[in-house]
Amino acid sequence: MDNRKKNAIYSLVLIIVFMAVWWWRNSNKPPMPVKIEGNTMGTNYHITYFDEQKRDFRQSVDSLLQLVNKSINNYDPESEVSRFNRSTRGFVLHLPYLLPPLQKAMEVSNASGGAFDPTVMPLVFAWGFGKMKDKPIPTQQRIDSLLQLVGKDKIQFNQDSVWKSDPRVQLDFGGIGQGYGADVVTAFLKAKGIKNMLVELGGEGMACGININSGKPWELGILDPNSTRDSLFFRAYVKLTDKSFTTSGNYFNYRVIDGKKYSHTIDPQTGRQAERAILSSSVFAADAATAAAWATAFMVMGHEKAIELLKQHPELDAFFIYTGADGKMETYATPGMKGLIELKEPSK
Repeated sequence: MDNRKKNAIYSLVLIIVFMAVWWWRNSNKPPMPVKIEGNTMGTNYHITYFDEQKRDFRQSVDSLLQLVNKSINNYDPESEVSRFNRSTRGFVLHLPYLLPPLQKAMEVSNASGGAFDPTVMPLVFAWGFGKMKDKPIPTQQRIDSLLQLVGKDKIQFNQDSVWKSDPRVQLDFGGIGQGYGADVVTAFLKAKGIKNMLVELGGEGMACGININSGKPWELGILDPNSTRDSLFFRAYVKLTDKSFTTSGNYFNYRVIDGKKYSHTIDPQTGRQAERAILSSSVFAADAATAAAWATAFMVMGHEKAIELLKQHPELDAFFIYTGADGKMETYATPGMKGLIELKEPSK
């Protein structure tokens, strides 16, 4: 064999070796995730997913969330829920995004003994958590009159319409809307073949599959109740696979009047703030709308009643942060979260 042939064979072998090394390195290199983010429902969303085709679904996600807003956003005067709230009797639905959260809201309202109630809107506005944030504290007479408009029995619906027993009854999807929006996005991405993703909308969302980069479940932080907008820190970290997540608390949404803090969590049965020892309610369920509604319900009823009620709902897991009898911050996690929650030292 002459040198020319030897050199050709040698070069070919080098190329094969080089290609084999390149292939091995790239086949063992973690895939880069696709990340998209945007604004919706008065907050923002962050989505991370793994897709071999590297498709960018930002435009589709924004379009979907616009439709959800057009159905359930109480701050959009032209949304379906706003038009229903202004109606004297009822409303015919045109979009498919109002009925599912209404059905879920009624389901959780029944199961929670009314601790979660989608008709609490008149009280929310009365306490200054709507568009008019400078309202004075409502009198007991005003609260009593508004309580006559609150209750799931005031609303009826079928597959294409929703109606009310009194023209003044109003629906409020503030306690469930962001979770439901995350569910809609998750369902869309699953339909596109995405299996590993983290969908987060205003702190609520869904963790599907795993984080392929780490080969482990998705990890999320649960804010310490003493966090501020300028100083955020975590009380715990949770590892999730194929579960939704929601944390409800009075971190930043409150009013201070004459030195007293009034939280946005209204008890539908008293018409006043739910003053409980519970500081934060994190719920994990099969979907984010369910988790969101229950997280609000638990904040209303308090951690002691919530812990007892959870025994009847094995489909739910929860993590509570509350003030103990000695004034110190305490925590509780359901048995299903064992090994998935990592606690951090509480803030001072």
